[in-house]
Amino acid sequence: MDPQKICFITCVNNDEVYQECLLYIHNLDIPQGYSVETVAVREAASMTSALNQAMQKSDAKYKVYLHQDVFIINKNFIKDILQLFEDPSIGLIGVVGSSQIPPNGVWWEAEKIFGQVYDSHRGFIEKLAFRQLENEYQEVDCVDGLIMITQVDIPWRDDLFTSWHFYDLSQSREFGRNHYKVVVARQSEPWCIHDCGLTRVCSDYNKYREVFIHEYLQDDR
Repeated sequence: MDPQKICFITCVNNDEVYQECLLYIHNLDIPQGYSVETVAVREAASMTSALNQAMQKSDAKYKVYLHQDVFIINKNFIKDILQLFEDPSIGLIGVVGSSQIPPNGVWWEAEKIFGQVYDSHRGFIEKLAFRQLENEYQEVDCVDGLIMITQVDIPWRDDLFTSWHFYDLSQSREFGRNHYKVVVARQSEPWCIHDCGLTRVCSDYNKYREVFIHEYLQDDR
């Protein structure tokens, strides 16, 4: 593993949107001695299989898994994540997450949600700001998959989640199972724009929600 390399990994099906994502990545300030690479996975069978493929392709210690429609506007993003990763117990960083996944597996219905992001899921860009953080980070049960930043490689559960749902929650739980902290970073202003547009839930969402509940929440009930 190259301890001075950061790899930005994206599952791509719209190259025009991805090119805008890359513009923001290439505009980030890169600390001296560090290098950046980008990996795009196209024609993927599922999100988990795509991210596993990319993870195995890169020798970067630090990996940033982000949607093609996520634009990182914090120019000090790399410095900020490296500072958090000075704590070796932190395995996974996100910008939005919940302290406990509800029994129904729908994380955004949790009582306590932390973080902030500019988002367009209602059809226009707005700032979504949840609970403020008092410290540099807030330990959580899961982070949203719009951007997931790691300093250790743990396989994505492509054996269970063979579609586009619950890759983020399952990976959050896998980090917990491996005794790493999953955290939301403190942001004075949102680090990212998630220009996802109007959100719709795919037909197999509930199928994979039940898979997630059976695998990760059964003991919590």
